[in-house]
Amino acid sequence: MIKVALPNKGQLFERTLEMLLACGYRINKSVRDLSTIDHENEVEFFFLRPSDIPLYVANGILDAGITGKDFVAEKGLSPTCLFELNYGQSKLCVAVPAELAIESIAQLRGKRIATSFPNLTARFFPERELLVELEGAVEISVRLGIADAIVDLVETGSTLKQAGLKIVGAPLFESRAALFAHPGREVPEELVTLRNRLEGKVLAQEYMMVEYDCPAEILKSACATTPGIESPTVMSLEKPGWFSVKSMVKRRDAQRIMDDLARQGCRGILLSALDSVRI
Repeated sequence: MIKVALPNKGQLFERTLEMLLACGYRINKSVRDLSTIDHENEVEFFFLRPSDIPLYVANGILDAGITGKDFVAEKGLSPTCLFELNYGQSKLCVAVPAELAIESIAQLRGKRIATSFPNLTARFFPERELLVELEGAVEISVRLGIADAIVDLVETGSTLKQAGLKIVGAPLFESRAALFAHPGREVPEELVTLRNRLEGKVLAQEYMMVEYDCPAEILKSACATTPGIESPTVMSLEKPGWFSVKSMVKRRDAQRIMDDLARQGCRGILLSALDSVRI
């Protein structure tokens, strides 16, 4: 049985729980639960602060964990990243009062910077004595007069706008949720299964299945439009000179491909969502 850390609260917890349940894991958590055992899949899950998960995994206390890449980078630890997930996207940005004529990070040298990520911030603002370390609600620090600017995680930017702040310069760091493992423990069957299930779920959200009937004279061009992963599945229909074709296509291209197939003369074109895949 492997031991895996999960975020204990917030949107990262909600999206991770949703993903794992969709992958067939049995997870029950009440408000006070610190751990739960999925006997069917041979995994014990521990609910921890997202910022603490890198410490437990990197030091081998737990086999693996799901948390944001920003928390791993902030701790300066090196657990093995097994797979990046498609949620928890955010950017570590510098922000200043919107009314100030500041357009570059260089203009903030020597200024007080409030942040919950002092180690990442210090890479760009090395004057550590000017960093104001906070646990949260960083965006209010400028209005309260304890900082001149902030470095904080940004998802949509709406919170910054509400606080009267604007982003300056390019993001300092880009993050998303990922599955990390303790170095040297990447190969247990249960952990490989976890990684494969997560990857299968993410890939299923990127692909769709298209099926259509195709006359023989355009079969080659239609298959070129839907080449699939290895090649499309082609079967003869009872009607002479017609074939049934099935192929995986990128979700972002699916509607365009359907239009293209229809223009070529294909009939009965169907598009289906995928629940999980293995490629």
